[in-house]
Amino acid sequence: MKINILPQGTLAIYEQIVNQLKNQIVTGELKAGELLPSIRALASDLSVSVITTKRAYEELEKEGLIRSVAGKGFYVCEYNTDYLKEKQLMMIEKRLGEIIYEAKDAGLTCDELIEMMQTLYEN
Repeated sequence: MKINILPQGTLAIYEQIVNQLKNQIVTGELKAGELLPSIRALASDLSVSVITTKRAYEELEKEGLIRSVAGKGFYVCEYNTDYLKEKQLMMIEKRLGEIIYEAKDAGLTCDELIEMMQTLYEN
């Protein structure tokens, strides 16, 4: 399991953790029944607060993607990948809508925005 945190990113650190774990579940990198690192171990690995990792795990548990087993840890649940993928697409569409709005305000044309996105996507 690999998680990359961007401290200067637009998303809160716990949201970055949640999104990356969701992605790993959708892609099958994390399998149903797989044990996740403890809250403390993940916090230590990522050099973030235990409160941050706890909040991320709580969000994932609310969504039914992971479950807590007392005294044992957190495990990946059985999940509906189609539903999760659809939720991810909806979130991307929302964020792209915000970016398009900002790009129009900045005077960018559609072609300029597409060129910018292609450059960033390829890097």
